[in-house]
Amino acid sequence: MKRKFEVRSRNVFKDLSLPNAEEHLVKAQLVYKIDGILKDRELKQVEAGKLFGVPQPDVSKMLRGEFRQFSVERLLRFLVALNHDVEIVVRPHRGRAGRRRCVCPEGQLVFAGGCGQEAAEALLEQRLKPA
Repeated sequence: MKRKFEVRSRNVFKDLSLPNAEEHLVKAQLVYKIDGILKDRELKQVEAGKLFGVPQPDVSKMLRGEFRQFSVERLLRFLVALNHDVEIVVRPHRGRAGRRRCVCPEGQLVFAGGCGQEAAEALLEQRLKPA
């Protein structure tokens, strides 16, 4: 039997018509990066929780995709706690004048338009430092 599929946007949250879809995508990308770093360093959830200042069950929930309780800024702070620099770059988009675009150093995270805009602007004002 041949499966049907439909090509949609690159944001599954938007395709599912969830509110704040862009912010959910940004958070998912950040959690994916955090998870990769934890695996590379072979850090246990308890150790990560101590580093982030959150209980282990919250780390577990976050890594299972339940990250609504964490703001974009807080997830960025987790990356800083893992000794990663976070850079936000603002420049005109090639195709659309005036559109803001913020990219992580590896180019995996993109804030566009209103998604995470407050966090992006706040981070432009100060460089994040571990708590």
